[in-house]
Amino acid sequence: MLGLSGTTEVVPYPKRFSCSTRTLRDRFLKTPTLIGVISDTHGLLRPEALAALRGSEQIVHAGDVGGPEILDELRAIAPVTAIRGNIDKGAWPRRLRETEVVEVGGISIYVLHDLAQLDLKPEAAGFRVVIYGHSHVPKQEMRGGVLYFNPGSAGPRRFKLPVTVGRLILEDGTLRAEIVNISD
Repeated sequence: MLGLSGTTEVVPYPKRFSCSTRTLRDRFLKTPTLIGVISDTHGLLRPEALAALRGSEQIVHAGDVGGPEILDELRAIAPVTAIRGNIDKGAWPRRLRETEVVEVGGISIYVLHDLAQLDLKPEAAGFRVVIYGHSHVPKQEMRGGVLYFNPGSAGPRRFKLPVTVGRLILEDGTLRAEIVNISD
């Protein structure tokens, strides 16, 4: 734009007109958005977990990470949102919050480690998904229009529970969830 003094000035577009590459791709190519979900790694990040999470545009770790190197390895795949679990002690996890909110494709996701600590009504707060861990039991359940999703444990096997990660797939405004078994 030419200013009154004859100089050229840069005028940024207002936010309502800005458009990310992701938004353009969604609008014109209708590709699904993949959100990788992992929990309870307890310091062990299996190659099978990494393979199952490849292709994710975002990764959510629902706590009991076990060490900062786990998050570093996940960040090599996609941006990571992680929360602190009950075994995450010491200095490194202080930067992690106990809960997080993730917004993807117009979907609001609430993340916490232990579902028993949920202190809000997700449907009233506008959340469509609650991601949690702690129990090591993979589970997906709809309640009150909200998906409650536990990807299970991707870390050391406990009892006879499966070793799993999860995926949320957002496509054409619909959301579906998958539990992926990564070890026999």
